[in-house]
Amino acid sequence: MKIELHCHTRISDGSFTFDEILDLAAQEGVGHLAITNHDTTEALEQMVLTGRERGVDIIPGIEISAYDFERRRRVHILGYYIEIGSPAIKSLCDPLLEQRHQGCHTAVERLIQAGYDITWEEVMKYAEGGTGVYKQHIMHALIDKGYADAIYGDLYKKLFSRGQYGEQPGIAYIPTEYVDACEAIRVILQAGGVPVLAHPGQYRSFEKVPDLVEAGLQGIEVWHPLHNEEDERQASELAKQYNLIMTGGSDFHGFYGEKDVAFGSKSPGLAALNEIQARKQALFAK
Repeated sequence: MKIELHCHTRISDGSFTFDEILDLAAQEGVGHLAITNHDTTEALEQMVLTGRERGVDIIPGIEISAYDFERRRRVHILGYYIEIGSPAIKSLCDPLLEQRHQGCHTAVERLIQAGYDITWEEVMKYAEGGTGVYKQHIMHALIDKGYADAIYGDLYKKLFSRGQYGEQPGIAYIPTEYVDACEAIRVILQAGGVPVLAHPGQYRSFEKVPDLVEAGLQGIEVWHPLHNEEDERQASELAKQYNLIMTGGSDFHGFYGEKDVAFGSKSPGLAALNEIQARKQALFAK
């Protein structure tokens, strides 16, 4: 039986509905599934119940979009077994959701002004039922109009470039004010969850680990589609050094993924899940 600890649905920036994800779970032999939508716990309660009916153990999770202000790098923090609808998480994440949505609205207005034949309504169609518009939804609308043939191709790089290395930022790049990574960990703990550092190889967040451990980090994602062998080695060494759980997940986004990955392909095994549950018990034992 496979364990999938990193998965997004249409509630954030995944292209699959939860029901479609459950179909995939049956197809791929995934028996334990963490739903880790960005910055929200929306619909998790119903997902847990529906999963139970369909024979899949749903782990209520989240992925908080955070930041290392010292090194000016993004840092994503996963939370497992969190309290659904936690006021602490809502308070931290709701402004992020609103800011992202409004930023995408501004990006679409800029694209229209630059001559791209898309509308806000067309973009919103892809975000229906979710917490707001993401860059992937904008790109999907552009693909529909023939401007690109992939989400993360040359057009994406041109429009959404952050302007690093002296380059001009892309016209659709709207900076987001992320939350502090250590604060994200503290809030996950406040919500009764187990905080884990997501894909440190993707954002080069290895150096931040000592600070995150001090804030209460419990695990690190070792196995991830965007990790190479060196990333896995570094993450494993940090796990041993700081007594962190070694986790993994496919970071499944469906059509909106940065690369084509098989759902459940980065299963960390039942031992990792057992360890997350043991940490949850140890952290919150009364």
